[in-house]
Amino acid sequence: MSNQNTAQEKNASPFDATSPNYTVASSSDDARAIVSATGTIIFTNENFNNLCGEVTSLEGTPLTDIIDINFDGHLPAEGQQQVMLIKNHQIISLQFDWINTQNNQNFLVISAEQVTAREKLKQFIDEKIREKYQNNIDTSPFIDLSFDALCITSTNGNFIHVNQNFIDLFGYNLEELDSKNLVDLVHPEYRIEFRNIFYGLSQTDTRQHQVALDSYFLNSDGEALWVEWNHKIIGNKIYSSGRNLTPLKTYKESLDRQQRKLNEAEAIGHIGQWHWKVGGERIEFSDQLYQIFGVKKEEFEATLDSVNKMIDRRDADRMTQVFQRAIIEQNDYDIDFRITRPDGETRYIRCEGRCETDMEDDVIALYGIMQDVTETMQREIDLRQAKDSVERAYSAKSQFLANMSHELRTPLNAVIGFSEMMERQLLGPIGNEKYLEYIKGIRESGEHLLDLISDILDMSKIEAGKYELHLEEFNISKVIRLAAHMMEGRALDANIKIEIHCDQEEIKIVADRRAVMQMTLNLLSNAVKFSKQNGFVNLSLKESDNFITVIVEDQGIGIPANKLANITMPFEQAETDYTREYEGSGLGLSITKELAELHGGQLDIKSTWNVGTKVTIKLPKTQK
Repeated sequence: MSNQNTAQEKNASPFDATSPNYTVASSSDDARAIVSATGTIIFTNENFNNLCGEVTSLEGTPLTDIIDINFDGHLPAEGQQQVMLIKNHQIISLQFDWINTQNNQNFLVISAEQVTAREKLKQFIDEKIREKYQNNIDTSPFIDLSFDALCITSTNGNFIHVNQNFIDLFGYNLEELDSKNLVDLVHPEYRIEFRNIFYGLSQTDTRQHQVALDSYFLNSDGEALWVEWNHKIIGNKIYSSGRNLTPLKTYKESLDRQQRKLNEAEAIGHIGQWHWKVGGERIEFSDQLYQIFGVKKEEFEATLDSVNKMIDRRDADRMTQVFQRAIIEQNDYDIDFRITRPDGETRYIRCEGRCETDMEDDVIALYGIMQDVTETMQREIDLRQAKDSVERAYSAKSQFLANMSHELRTPLNAVIGFSEMMERQLLGPIGNEKYLEYIKGIRESGEHLLDLISDILDMSKIEAGKYELHLEEFNISKVIRLAAHMMEGRALDANIKIEIHCDQEEIKIVADRRAVMQMTLNLLSNAVKFSKQNGFVNLSLKESDNFITVIVEDQGIGIPANKLANITMPFEQAETDYTREYEGSGLGLSITKELAELHGGQLDIKSTWNVGTKVTIKLPKTQK
């Protein structure tokens, strides 16, 4: 085997045809061969081929593959020697002569007869090598310019010549390759297949002149390389060109993995890709789009016409306008449209796209994604219908309660009023004292029921937008003192003291007197209700430049932190095992918050569980 230097040695003629000593030797009909100093046969005549039992030239074949002789690692010395021909096992006598040419190259001449004229042998070598190489050019520089791994082997795969890229690719030096052949470098899993095809090049019954073959090979470090080979047989030599496709194959496998992931993501998200060249008819669809449109890829050609036929007529014109505007303005675009699939099912599609431009910033294509949003759209429709239904029902309830305000309050006021007259015996004494106890229960129950109904009706009026503020200027100090006075009886029953703190006695405000009174009573009622025995409730009134602040602070059970966010929602109570004993509608704070906001103010609550609660109402002094 040789590297590029030995190849150069082969390609260059060892003689100068212009030399005055050069004469063309007469051809001989005797069996004769020429062997290079490296042991490779470079010429045989027909008689020598026949002698060795070969029908084709033996050029390129190692001498040790033809004759069986113990050379002790060296080519035979000059003289006649008995040798055995390997193919037919015939023992013959051959003449070996070493000839040194005028450019100091050594060649071994093998003859079937003894040749005594050495000048004749020189002429013979000159003639045959000149015939072989006279029209050739030294191509070794071009061989090493190739990025492919190039090698020349015998028909059994033994290396005769390799280029530097071959050595670099597989990592073996020339000495290591001497003990290997090309098949030895093939990955074990692919070796049998490669061997059968490679050896088939030289088989008489299956002989091929050229074959391409891809397979995995192993370099000297055991790393697997995917190599694309082209093999061509000329004479008894096989010329092979190998291209390392490992980076390309790795990149392709990575692209395939990414494509599989993309396909899976598109399938999960019901999303497909599309691309349309402006002025063209065909639209490129990804596989998922065929699924979305309910058609088979092999049966459906995606064109402007075929796709438009599936789009709802009400949406088709709108889509055309969107695309035309996108081309003109070169902007991103999106549109929702409906399609009717071949099975008759209607699907909702969301299309988002962009413009593709050329070097001159002219739009040459539109591309983007389409997503099947049918399920999402249906959920939105269902939610919208449910919301509308709830709002209609809620509005009807609020409207009904607001309209029933008079009808509900009038009979309750009558029940309370008549029971109070009977309790006081205004029209004369009642015969049985037990009746007085019953009448008192009727009155208290009626008052409690009236409070509940009043809260519900007030809340319903606010929600229905029928609560009207009657604005007037009044002294808010007197209003909150009156509210505290009204709550004193309930506070005394619970051994709770109400303390009032005012910045001054003459604080004026423009507001709804009844609403301010109701807000204060609601806060005091809650503070007294949830305070502990022998506790205090502080009612404060503060004035600033533009606002008046009412603060009610207690030392009661407090409100849990996780309930503070919802405590002002209608019918919401911070219910615990301890608070279940307290009666109420749960509307007090909700009404107070709504009334404060109707005045352009706000309600703020701060509370610590088992410590107490502080509620602040901030109202503007005047209304806009």
